[in-house]
Amino acid sequence: MSERTVLAWHFGSEKMRDGRDFPPDGEWLVHDGELVMCESGLHASLRLIDALRYAPGNTIMRVRLGGKMIEDTDKIDAMRRRIIWRIDGDAVLRAFARWCALQVIDKWDAPDVVVRYLRTGDKSIRNAAKDAALYGAWNAAWATRAARDVWAAWDAARDAARAIARAAWAAAWDAQNRQLEKMVGEARKGRTEWVFAEDE
Repeated sequence: MSERTVLAWHFGSEKMRDGRDFPPDGEWLVHDGELVMCESGLHASLRLIDALRYAPGNTIMRVRLGGKMIEDTDKIDAMRRRIIWRIDGDAVLRAFARWCALQVIDKWDAPDVVVRYLRTGDKSIRNAAKDAALYGAWNAAWATRAARDVWAAWDAARDAARAIARAAWAAAWDAQNRQLEKMVGEARKGRTEWVFAEDE
């Protein structure tokens, strides 16, 4: 356990997990008891993308942790947490999900309506895009099922592919974190809509 203060990220909903209200911004919340990762203490993550994995709601909070802390690979459990600022993250998280989908749009033959929706967030075509994406996913699943016999040839290359995938995953996770932090910064300044160009 260490004693220090660190800037971190935390997500919340209307209430804390134990049913209490979140304190006002700037006020320290103090945990009275033992720190046990995932069980007791005040949690947050150094990276916004890591905090997103544990999000019970769409409120994005920039927090400062203080006092004794224990750390895991993607989160910290602390004795004290103070909210520096918070925003309703609904719009930014929806836009970020669209951005993430666009990063892998080249991996399938996406219908034009899907690409248009992902780039613009145009609500008038959201249902059509969802239907087209589901149809494409169904066809991909059917083709995968038909190709099951070929998978046996995969076994020899699987370990190498996993190592490459882990490196690619880490790089993608870092890029996603940078993008999400950038978008949250824009949301704090009042931006509520995002349109992504082909090179974004």
